[in-house]
Amino acid sequence: MNVIKLLAKEIGEYKKDTIMTPLFMIGEVAMECMIPAIMAILIDHMYTESITMVMKYGAILIVLAIISLYCGASSARAGARAGAGFAKNLRKDLFYHVQEFSFKDIDDFSSSSLVTRLTSDVSSVQNAFMMIIRMAVRAPLMVIFSVIMAVRINSEMALIFFAIIPVLGLGLFTIFRVAHPIFRRIFKKYDALNNSVQENVSGIRVVKSFVRENYEIEKFNKASEDVRSNFVKAERIVALNNPLMMACMYTAMLLVSYIGARMIVESGATSLTTGELSSLTSYGIQILSSLMMLSMVFMMITFSAEAANRIGEVILRESSLTSPENGLTEVKDGSIKFDNVTFKYNAKSKRRALAEINLDIKSGQTIGIIGGTGTGKTTLIQLIPRLYDVTEGTLYVGGEDVRKYDLDALRNEVAVVLQKNVLFAGTIKDNLRWGNKEASDEEIERVCKLAQADEFIQQFPDKYDTMISQGGTNVSGGQKQRLCIARALLKKPKVLILDDSTSAVDTKTDALIRKAFKQEIPDTTKIIIAQRVASVEDADQIIVMDGGKIVEHGNHEELMKLNGIYAEIYNTQVKGKEED
Repeated sequence: MNVIKLLAKEIGEYKKDTIMTPLFMIGEVAMECMIPAIMAILIDHMYTESITMVMKYGAILIVLAIISLYCGASSARAGARAGAGFAKNLRKDLFYHVQEFSFKDIDDFSSSSLVTRLTSDVSSVQNAFMMIIRMAVRAPLMVIFSVIMAVRINSEMALIFFAIIPVLGLGLFTIFRVAHPIFRRIFKKYDALNNSVQENVSGIRVVKSFVRENYEIEKFNKASEDVRSNFVKAERIVALNNPLMMACMYTAMLLVSYIGARMIVESGATSLTTGELSSLTSYGIQILSSLMMLSMVFMMITFSAEAANRIGEVILRESSLTSPENGLTEVKDGSIKFDNVTFKYNAKSKRRALAEINLDIKSGQTIGIIGGTGTGKTTLIQLIPRLYDVTEGTLYVGGEDVRKYDLDALRNEVAVVLQKNVLFAGTIKDNLRWGNKEASDEEIERVCKLAQADEFIQQFPDKYDTMISQGGTNVSGGQKQRLCIARALLKKPKVLILDDSTSAVDTKTDALIRKAFKQEIPDTTKIIIAQRVASVEDADQIIVMDGGKIVEHGNHEELMKLNGIYAEIYNTQVKGKEED
């Protein structure tokens, strides 16, 4: 019921069209149900050779047909507007809601599943909505009106329809009850298929470089076959409704024709006329056709019910990270303090991604973080802009608990260049203005010089108006990293975090970037995660992480004296250079 109420709100400004669609449909059904009755009178008068009556009722039939056509066309037009508008509102609200999700929320759903819900699931619900406001109104009304008219003509003959309807209804109910669980499985298979496609397309260069096309094709075929086999199984069951419907329809028609013909002959056309038999046949076809249509509506609703639930899961999901009421909107400075911080990605997990982190960073300092893969470096810095919330302990930025800040205010003062930062389709200027949409050309050029990006940009024919393809695939890894750093600098943040963001640039360029930072943004706290010791060697503090803990902490000279992990990494890298 919550999902139904939720979806009903998405009708929004299209309420008028949503109401007019079934109203026009009622008019169409009323006209169509009157036509067989008029046709019966017309047929009976044809035997009396009353041309005037034939012309009169013929004209009435034409008027009824025109009205029915007008109502049907108007209903279809209003229904199309209502359905398209409903889908637009639903897709918009879904997309807006996803934008509010935290990293944890996105992890829980997966990107491919969210894409499926925003596209095919919305389309399924849209089709069901249009079915409901049109066919779900037409079919039962047609059955009710046709049964009433059949009873008025001959109540005994109408009993045939009363006997057939429950048999057909029970059969359809059984079919869809069996098919519904299969439809639920299909959506999960769709997620797996979309995930396979998304992964392959985004990593197509890696696939080709490792000549893994055949493997990816086999993986895709397996996911596609899962969807196909489940669909076939569901459709085999649903397809039974057609022979069931035909059996009921032809049985009813045979009984109507046989019993009706006998009644006409035996009563001398007093208890039933030829015209009335003809109209009963028409009403029988209308009743059974409407039930067939109703079965299609049930099938669509059955299929889309799971899609609606999946959409509801997203919209009803409250973000695990929200801004506090009247949250702080100003970050005083770039100081950072971790006070006995522990973090788990999943509250039920026994493994801690970070454990007992205590760290005090003064505003304007440069902090270097090194450690092996999976030691918690990225997790540590993602807590600072509150991309995740600490599990235990407290994290302070600018002297205040990060949970006291308005999220937008905090994140505007903490710029993060993530490991997997991306560029978007558009010009270089467009991409850089993600950091500050009001940035002037001079400001853009200045930050690009700081990030050592201006030199290669000037070599492009269109310079800063050069088009970047989606994902930044037409620039090198080092160029992409420098553009992402420049974009972050445009925010003029109090805290700048580089998560292994200079790994693809040469050591000379890396040194120039760090030198520019030191000279041009001395008041900004700079946190640099790196694999190269040279990238953090001159930092005010260097943190060595292992197993989610800080195992060494100090400047370069202090850590070298400890003769621990840092010294081992330094000596290995220095010796490697000397050997080269």
